[in-house]
Amino acid sequence: MKTQNFGYKKLYIDGQLVDAVSGEREDVICPATGEVIAQVAKAGKADAEKALISSQKGFKFWSKLSLEERTVWMLKLRDAILEKEDELRNAMVHEMGKTYAGSEEDILRLTEALEWYPNAMKNMREEQIPDYEGTHTHKMISKPAGVALAYLAWNFPLLNVGYKIGPALASGCSLIIKPSTLAPLSAYMVGEILHSINFPAGVVTILAGSSREVATPMTTSKIPAVITMIGSTQTGQRIIADSTTSIKKLGMELGGNAPFIVFEDADLDLALDLAIGLKFGNTGQICVAANRIFVHKSIYDKFLKAYVKRASELKIGFGIKENQDVFMGPLASRDARDRMFELIEDAVSKGATLEYGGKIPEELPEGGNWFQPTIVSGTTTEMKLFREEIFGPVAGVMPFDTDDEVLELANDTEFGLASYIFTNNNKRIERFTEDLEFGEIQINGVKYAIYLPHGGFKNSGLGHDCSHLALEDYLVKKRVTSAL
Repeated sequence: MKTQNFGYKKLYIDGQLVDAVSGEREDVICPATGEVIAQVAKAGKADAEKALISSQKGFKFWSKLSLEERTVWMLKLRDAILEKEDELRNAMVHEMGKTYAGSEEDILRLTEALEWYPNAMKNMREEQIPDYEGTHTHKMISKPAGVALAYLAWNFPLLNVGYKIGPALASGCSLIIKPSTLAPLSAYMVGEILHSINFPAGVVTILAGSSREVATPMTTSKIPAVITMIGSTQTGQRIIADSTTSIKKLGMELGGNAPFIVFEDADLDLALDLAIGLKFGNTGQICVAANRIFVHKSIYDKFLKAYVKRASELKIGFGIKENQDVFMGPLASRDARDRMFELIEDAVSKGATLEYGGKIPEELPEGGNWFQPTIVSGTTTEMKLFREEIFGPVAGVMPFDTDDEVLELANDTEFGLASYIFTNNNKRIERFTEDLEFGEIQINGVKYAIYLPHGGFKNSGLGHDCSHLALEDYLVKKRVTSAL
């Protein structure tokens, strides 16, 4: 199994590709082989300070450009990314283990965001407020908030960039992107693309480093007006606490614990197809993954048998372009793989049954973080599989009897991002749409798109990614009142 070496990648600060002030570099490890596939400049506190000052200047310039001028630059970046599409997709396969086919979504969402958000910004209308006494006119206008920080997860390296760079740039904000140190390669390559097209200095910055040396100094700084992130709830809570040195706008897409509810009248084949895709796609490393699968007791045995069969037929491997039939790659880290064993051991010790998987595939390289698609039946509320976001290819399945029972189980979580129900009963759909405590209710199917709002309740976050609602994270409102 051969890997590609991508060489050394520099930080992108103030429009330039630069080494870290300390000169430090960090290896990027391929999770399929354990081999070093690149080195990146490892930012420190001095680099973070440079990024903040540069972004202040970048904001002053960018926010004064017309939307039409900003659009020209954003489309120029989109076109340059599409020219490098194959290289960027190959980098994602190597840095975090997703399949080449799976990497298409990252490129699509990134380039869509650069095109869609200028139009969304153009379509924003000033809000006119009536004056009941007829003595004044009133309107609300939107202005860019300032410097924005974006802390990004590794599971969709460029999709996550797209979700932030689109609305930030369209609104007139400058943006500092801190990708995860686990998978920074493709984001650094975007920095190279920005440099190659002479994108205005300081408008976009890309750097990765430790939380202590980079994230904490930037979060506690009074320069940022916006902090946005995609990551775990624990990280989000820490960033919120650190941000209180000044009043900042916050937008956060955090952890998920999605219920996937299959009722007795569901289209079983459809539910099975999506239970495979939403659980094992991207090796389960998706915030909206089907985390807890509830199946009505009348079809439970039939569903479980078919689910095990389909999971056992999935091909695991290094999903490079030549291996188009690979469905599932490795987990992104060894710690993530070890956690799958812990979750299964906890469930089985509390009475669950391991139906399939739970092992490291023998035919794949020892250096990779491989794990079989795994199904555990008979999960209960006391198990970690029920309580925690799994973020891996382990599915916990449990039967239910009544609508009341499954609704209570579905809502029994601190998270509230995505949820899925499969039924043809309209009254039931109406009830669950009203009573499920999740930011997204997907009925008899699933769809995500740049124009569809993506956000959660409870500990799953603040604000929205995607859609026109994402722009609100980067805008402040002015009321303008004129006497008649």
